[in-house]
Amino acid sequence: MIQELIDLRASIVEGRYDDALAIVDELDWMSKKTILRNIKSYLVRLLVHLIKNQVEQRLTNSWAASIGYSVVEIQDLNLMDNQISYYVKQDEWDDYLENAFEDGILAASSEVANGVYKPRRLREIVDKEAVIKTATQLLSLTYTYSGQTLRNFIYEEFSQLAGGEAWSFEREN
Repeated sequence: MIQELIDLRASIVEGRYDDALAIVDELDWMSKKTILRNIKSYLVRLLVHLIKNQVEQRLTNSWAASIGYSVVEIQDLNLMDNQISYYVKQDEWDDYLENAFEDGILAASSEVANGVYKPRRLREIVDKEAVIKTATQLLSLTYTYSGQTLRNFIYEEFSQLAGGEAWSFEREN
C-alpha cells in the first residue's frame, strides 16, 4: 500500500489525474478486500461455535461470548465510515456464509466432541441449513440494533440455541 500512496502522490503532482483515480480505486478495493477478509474470519468463528452448539447440544458461556463478540465485531467491520452503508448488505450474506461454512467445519472438527469427528463426517452430522439460518438471524440483528441493545438481543437469541434456555430472561436494560 505504501507504493500505491507514493504513486498516487506522483500522479497528482504530475497532473496525471486518470492514473491517480485508478490508484484511488485500487486502494479502495484493497481496503474493502481486507475488511471482507476480517468479516470472513469472524463468520468462521461464529459458525464454529454454532456448529459446536448444534452437535453437542449445549451452550457454554465461552461459546456464547465468542458468538456474541463475533456478531458485534462483524457489525463494526461491516458498517462503512459514513455510518449508514454496509460492505455486506443484509440480503447478501448467503454466499459469505456458504463459503465460511466449510472453513467452520474444518475448524470445528478439531473441537467438537474433543475432536473425534473428521471434517467430512462432521459435515454429514451438521444440519447446515439450521446453522446458516441461525447465523443469518444473528447477523440480521446488526442492521437494526447497536451497542448494548444489540448485545441484549443477541443474548435473547441464545435462548433459542440448544442449552441456551438460561439466557432467556437475562436481558439487561
